[in-house]
Amino acid sequence: MKTQVFVDNIKCGGCAATIRKELKAFPEVTSVNVEPEQELVEVEFDAPAALEKIKGKLSSLGYPEKDTLKGLGKITANMKSYVSCAIGRISPE
Repeated sequence: MKTQVFVDNIKCGGCAATIRKELKAFPEVTSVNVEPEQELVEVEFDAPAALEKIKGKLSSLGYPEKDTLKGLGKITANMKSYVSCAIGRISPE
């Protein structure tokens, strides 16, 4: 199965690197492509139940599904994404 998830807070290659690394750690995930300019994560996986797990992981990293958070939740996601981005910039994929 292949899906596209539009997410908030993707800013650069550091964000993309973190997303790729974290999602590839799931055994169900077979490929990950991140397009920061479009705020798009394309994921291929082999178990239908994996989609919610993938969206949950994206959210926990600070990249929630587009326009799902407001107020304090959005601020918290922004802060998490800055940390995820920094980690992606300094750690190898």
